[in-house]
Amino acid sequence: MTKQTRQTSFSKRPAPVTGGQTRSALLTRAKRAAVPLRKVFVQLPQSAETRPGLLAPFITAGDLRGLRAYLMVVAASSATNEQGTWTTELDSLVWARLFDAHKDAEHAAARTAAWRTLTRLQDKGLIKCSRTKGSRNIAVTLLREDGSKQPYTRPGAADKDAYLQLPIGFWTKGYDEKVNLPGLAMLLAICNERSWAAFPAEWMPTWYGWSADTTLRGLKNLREHGLIEQRERFKKAALTAPGSTLFYEYRPARLLRPAVQARPVGATA
Repeated sequence: MTKQTRQTSFSKRPAPVTGGQTRSALLTRAKRAAVPLRKVFVQLPQSAETRPGLLAPFITAGDLRGLRAYLMVVAASSATNEQGTWTTELDSLVWARLFDAHKDAEHAAARTAAWRTLTRLQDKGLIKCSRTKGSRNIAVTLLREDGSKQPYTRPGAADKDAYLQLPIGFWTKGYDEKVNLPGLAMLLAICNERSWAAFPAEWMPTWYGWSADTTLRGLKNLREHGLIEQRERFKKAALTAPGSTLFYEYRPARLLRPAVQARPVGATA
């Protein structure tokens, strides 16, 4: 091997890091099997006057990037920092890759897109974000999932708030990149239930805050990627010719069902 050849081989740059690789690296660092999310984000309790949670505005606004970003922030927040807050600080370009805001964008545009995405989440009361003068880092502090702007606490550890869990395989296996916005809405709704559940399209605007069409398109998207299981059920309908009507129930596919419904992983620093 000549001197020129050796220099050339050592000067090669690695392939660009993808959004998926960045998310996998962050989740590996977080050391958790599943990501906890309070159910109030998806749907308010039955005692509430209206049932839709803060998930609904993402769906009606068509904000897939914002929703994916929020779930990624929750996934990243596996432990508190020295100040006792659930804060993750990363370079703004890393945030951009986590949100896939770097695709077909110059670095400056990607950084701006990441900041704008995070400020949308801040406007909803879900996070606090800040930039240190002279630094390109963005510090993101997780707040409670109900938009109250109260400090975040780990569900199941600090209180008895009901929560769902998304196994990290949803991200590490790349399903987060395949699921569209209706699919992600319905995935969270289905994971929000304890077991098999029906989702009558006509009731979805009242229950969750999105349309019947969004419901049907979301279920179709999830079936295409094998992320849900479906079963037939019948109920009596005495005034119909067959005497019963068919409906469907759904639950997450095995990949998305945590093996053990234990407390979410996380510890104070």
